[in-house]
Amino acid sequence: MTPTIRFKLSLMMFLEFFIWGAWFVTVGTYLLHNLHTTGTQVGAAFLTQSIGAIIAPFVIGLIADRFFSAQKILGVLHLAGAALLWRASMAADFSSFYPSILTYMILYMPTLALVNSISFRQMQNPQKEFAMIRVLGTLGWIIAGITIGWLNWEQTDNLGLTFKMAAGASLLLGLFSFTLPPTPPVKKEGKSSIGDLLGLEAIGLLKNRSYLIFFLASVAICVPLSFYYGFTNPFLNEVGMKSAAGVQSLGQVSEVLFMLLIPVFFSRLGVKKMLAIGMLAWVVRYAFFAYGNGETAYWMLIAGIVLHGICYDFFFVTGQIYTDNLAGEQSKSAAQGFITLATYGVGMLIGSLLSGQIVDAHKVANDLHDWRTIWLIPAGIAAAVLLVFILLFKDRNAPVSSEDISYAEANARLEV
Repeated sequence: MTPTIRFKLSLMMFLEFFIWGAWFVTVGTYLLHNLHTTGTQVGAAFLTQSIGAIIAPFVIGLIADRFFSAQKILGVLHLAGAALLWRASMAADFSSFYPSILTYMILYMPTLALVNSISFRQMQNPQKEFAMIRVLGTLGWIIAGITIGWLNWEQTDNLGLTFKMAAGASLLLGLFSFTLPPTPPVKKEGKSSIGDLLGLEAIGLLKNRSYLIFFLASVAICVPLSFYYGFTNPFLNEVGMKSAAGVQSLGQVSEVLFMLLIPVFFSRLGVKKMLAIGMLAWVVRYAFFAYGNGETAYWMLIAGIVLHGICYDFFFVTGQIYTDNLAGEQSKSAAQGFITLATYGVGMLIGSLLSGQIVDAHKVANDLHDWRTIWLIPAGIAAAVLLVFILLFKDRNAPVSSEDISYAEANARLEV
């Protein structure tokens, strides 16, 4: 990989996650305080992420793996996303906000798989090279959070500006994407089935029993994850933490550190131990949030935030590499979209529906909440998932054969 390509991929990752971090961290607080929504409506807003993630594999399989270059699709999606984010910033109530953010997330979620696919296609050894590129995405998220805290948008009720900041970055990435290394689809010999066109051949990965357990664990662990995404910022503001969005960026600082260490941990620990440690970190984090406060146990809040590096890197980044190792050469984009479906799609969908109702059910006087009970619920869910995963998952790193990942051979072929 040349220095120029490395720089372009790094900038791509920086902007991709700056856009997300610029509005996503504080949207719960924005909705509760600025648009005066309920917790259930906050959950519905985060549900748009899941809807986008569920659609993403079909978008990637239909377009990126078959017909058009990934970098061009990335550019078009981000240009459209810029207009939608700007429109969301102008919404006066939840009914006008929701359609914009729903459409935006349907367009944004496929880009998570696209940036991974574009990066992996330029690499000789993703296990060693990917972390150094992906870490710039974490830096982008950090800069977004620090900017929000520095500008004091949370305390001055100006969180609507976060959407405008994200819109500007989305416009920039949309234009920049057309300068990225060409990533054309890998051509298949012969005719394609309907399943091929939709990217459903990635479902064949589930024939590998280990990957099936990983897939189900990914779905289940994202149920408690939705509590963190949706309600950490409102929680921290409610318990009196100043510049909460900026403080939350400490989680991404730790993510940078552990991201850089991924190659070392990957070779020494293997897939199973890394995934298990990541899930254990979720249990500990939620316990810290349950018993932490803005006074005597402030350190627990900070520790819970800092654990983000282990929570994210050990589970999600490891899972992306594990998926890439098992996928066939012609199905890598679809496979990345498929794991996005499992994590940000199905799991977060269930969690978003559940978390908002739980938060509303534990609301007390003066718009305050019983956060200890709220956080102990996802802690318990994460602990249960961890136990089942340890008992059932076997660390098998050998790539599966083309027959194992072919959806079409397991079903009647429909020639087109």
